[in-house]
Amino acid sequence: MSASDLASILARADGRSVLVVGDVMLDHFVIGHVDRISPEAPVPVVTFHSEEFRLGGAANVAHNVRAMGGRVRIVGLVGSDPDADRLRTALKAADISAHLIDDPGRRTTRKLRVVTTRNQQVARIDYEHDGPTARETEERLTAAVHEGLADADVVLISDYQKGAVTQGVARAAIDGARERGVLSLVDPKVPHIDYYTGASLVTPNHHEAEAVTLTRVRTSEDARAAAHRFKARARCGSVLITRGEHGMWLLAGDDECDLPAEAREVSDVTGAGDTVIAAMALAVAGGASLVEAARLANYAAGLAVSRFGPAAISAADLRAALASPQPAA
Repeated sequence: MSASDLASILARADGRSVLVVGDVMLDHFVIGHVDRISPEAPVPVVTFHSEEFRLGGAANVAHNVRAMGGRVRIVGLVGSDPDADRLRTALKAADISAHLIDDPGRRTTRKLRVVTTRNQQVARIDYEHDGPTARETEERLTAAVHEGLADADVVLISDYQKGAVTQGVARAAIDGARERGVLSLVDPKVPHIDYYTGASLVTPNHHEAEAVTLTRVRTSEDARAAAHRFKARARCGSVLITRGEHGMWLLAGDDECDLPAEAREVSDVTGAGDTVIAAMALAVAGGASLVEAARLANYAAGLAVSRFGPAAISAADLRAALASPQPAA
């Protein structure tokens, strides 16, 4: 498949509607410089320089869909706290329609990373509540999913196991997509493997594929075997195993393909999986096959890992990468 073919897929996907259901979060970066070790303990002393907030988790998935040209609605779960307000503001600024269910008994997920000005991570602190979701909250999430399905061209579940993706919510999204005649894509978490029965595509990374299938994934043939076992275990339609620097393996019906990673200088793998499933979802919403969508997603992943932190890869970014043999920054 040529670069022009992939660019055509991207063009056809423009304006398509994606419903994202999952665990929204904030990525909070505290940035500083290090020039000494603390006399109190063998840890670096970070002198504060700046801080920034980015959309994370399912919100980063939605941000990527929007940046690539899709229309997106997101259903998620937040607390009643300042981080929820900050998240809503950021989603609105990104032109993302959000239906965030607030639960006063939970806190909005925030990942605080302390990093140096050279993008070296010193520490990470997770503010989260990943306990069981109350029945009333699950019912509100399910109702929001049904509402969002009305004009969706594809449904995407981004599961970070932070409470939004219950079995009931997953069933509403997957069954609702099937009834509407559109595909459902899932970025999974291993403990929820039984939630994804009937999904059109599940996209584990190689660690998740190994955990579910009890199979070591080191070679392409290993990935092929794991994909078949994962499909049988998850009872889903197709499987895309993301393998980091080794690329991806796709099992889509009778189609199987090994996609080597697009050569890029790796800066940070954070959020690369979000970019992959966002590109996959938008491409199939535009009528692409899963094989075609995976090839486009492979380019998008190469761009994502070349940037620090979770990054929204735009349609312009992708068009530039497809038009040029040189890696995009």
